[in-house]
This record gives sequence, C-alpha cells and structure tokens, in this order.
Amino acid sequence: MIPIQTNQNLSWSQHLSQALTSLPELVEHLGLPKSLAQQGVEAHQSFKLLVPRPYLSRMEYGNPQDPLLLQILPSAAEMQKVIGYTKDPLEEADHNPQKAIVHKYKRRLLVITTGTCAVNCRYCFRRHFPYGDNQLAQAEWQSVIDYVKHHPEINEIILSGGDPLMMKDALLANKVRKLEALPQIKRLRIHSRLPVVIPERVCTEMIDWIQASRLDIVMVWHINHANEVDHELTLAAAKLKQAGVTLLNQGVLLKGINDSVEAQVNLSETVFAAGILPYYMFTLDPVEGAAHFDIHIEDAQRLMGKVAAELPGYLVPRLAKEIPGKPGKTVFAPTFNL
Repeated sequence: MIPIQTNQNLSWSQHLSQALTSLPELVEHLGLPKSLAQQGVEAHQSFKLLVPRPYLSRMEYGNPQDPLLLQILPSAAEMQKVIGYTKDPLEEADHNPQKAIVHKYKRRLLVITTGTCAVNCRYCFRRHFPYGDNQLAQAEWQSVIDYVKHHPEINEIILSGGDPLMMKDALLANKVRKLEALPQIKRLRIHSRLPVVIPERVCTEMIDWIQASRLDIVMVWHINHANEVDHELTLAAAKLKQAGVTLLNQGVLLKGINDSVEAQVNLSETVFAAGILPYYMFTLDPVEGAAHFDIHIEDAQRLMGKVAAELPGYLVPRLAKEIPGKPGKTVFAPTFNL
C-alpha cells in the first residue's frame, strides 16, 4: 500500500478547497484501472465526485474494492432505473412547511442549513433534494425562530443539510445563540460527516462556541467502516468529548462495503474506542441511483443477529429504517439462527 500524502497543517477550509473533483485524477491518485473513470462518467455528471484528501489518504492504493473508495466512486450502476427507488425516498416534500424546515416528528425540528457537503456519498438519500428552494440567507434565519415559537412542543433542533458544519463557526455560533434564546429548546443535534472526512474541522473556534452554549449538544457522525477512523479523527472526537458533546455514530448498511459480521464488529469496536457510541445502522433509503447498495431487511436482521452474538449490547447499533408517515424510526430486531 502506498499512502496518499495529505498536509496535516492545513485548516479544514483549505482541505475543502483542495478536494478532488476529477474522476480521472482520483483513479490516477489511487493507481486504479482507467476503465473505472470511463464507466463512471455519466454518474459523475449526474452527481459530481467530491472527496477531500484526508479521506482519500485512508484508501488503499491499487484496490478498486476499497470500502471507502466504493462509497464515493461514481458507478455506471447509478444510472440504472429500478422500480421503487425515487428522488424523494423519505417523502420529505410532504413535511417541508416552509423554506429550510423539515418537520416530521412532534418534539424535534430538522433545519436544512446548507446544500453542500465535504464529500459526496453515492448512496446519499438527499442527492436529489431541492436545496435551491431551501437555502436560507442569514437574514432569513428569523423565519426558523418564528416557526419554533409557534410550536412550543419543539424542544430539540436538528441541524442537517447538506452538512451543517460546512458553515463557518462565526455564522454557526450566531444561529445557535438565537436558538439558545428560546427557553423551550433543550438540545441541539448536529448531523455531520465533515469531521470524519476532514478531522481538522474540529477547531478552536468550534470548541469555543460549543463550550459557551447552554444547550445539550449531541453530534451524530456518519461512519460506515472502521477504516474511516484514524488518529486524527480520534483526536477530534476527544476534543469534542472534553467540551461536553455527546458523540454518536450512525451508519448505513451497504452491500459490498460493510455487510459482513467482521465489518460491523470492527466498526462498533473502533468507533467506541474513539469515544463514539454506536447509535443506528440504517437500511438504505430507496433513493434513485443507489439501488446497487441495498440489502433485504431479512438479510440485515440476520446479519445484526450475528453481530449481537459477538458484542455487548451497548456496542450493537439499532437496525432501523425511516419509513415515510411513521412518527419515529422503525427499529428491526436482530434475528438469530438457533
């Protein structure tokens, strides 16, 4: 294995600016067959390749089956139309009462903060989301505050996207302060993959506004494979824990990437060792372009039954699916071969 070099002295925004967006360049960097670039051209045009170098550096040189590579590599399989896989698999349009707000659950509100991410995951359930219709200008943030005031049952705000941590900390801190002024809000939850692909995102500025907040802050990271956890990610997690953040991990069960007992056990052991508690393992949301990653729920239940036989209960993430119209996540029990 020849490691891809990355400059650890760069800021997170500098890493973002140097992210790879060229499919031929990606293939060349990793010593992969040129045919991979050719077969992925149409998918790349449909949903652009984007991968930062710190994440790229964790991929195995010359391995076209690397589990991190497969998550970000455009594939011809994405262009196949499969019945039941749609552009809006969670029917979020039905719960989008005003710009940037998705209100599906009674006591918590999801806010779309940005339409951009630090990495484009090929299985993303929002790869077709109309971000252009849901972008809030800074002056429009008051519309979110007003909505919350009119729904006193809401006590938790979920910042999502895109990736909410793509916002600069000064802007993010300003939004959080306005939420803190609402007595009804107890918790702030941030769903992000950015510190996973660029650990430098956990910087001094972020820690400062977190420590100044009165809210209980929960950060849910998105890690699908143990190989995504390196020394820098572990250091970033430690900084957040020291600042009082509750760290959880949720992954997606992906065919050919983490659909084995070994992969799941290693993932749970590794994230826990990094100070992150396994939370959910989701089945794939049936989004158009990602059907080749999907796994039947019965197979997923049998897999998690085998995982449960290997691990203590607190290391076994809940196998779950988000089903449109349901008042919460649907959790599936592991099945055991007795």
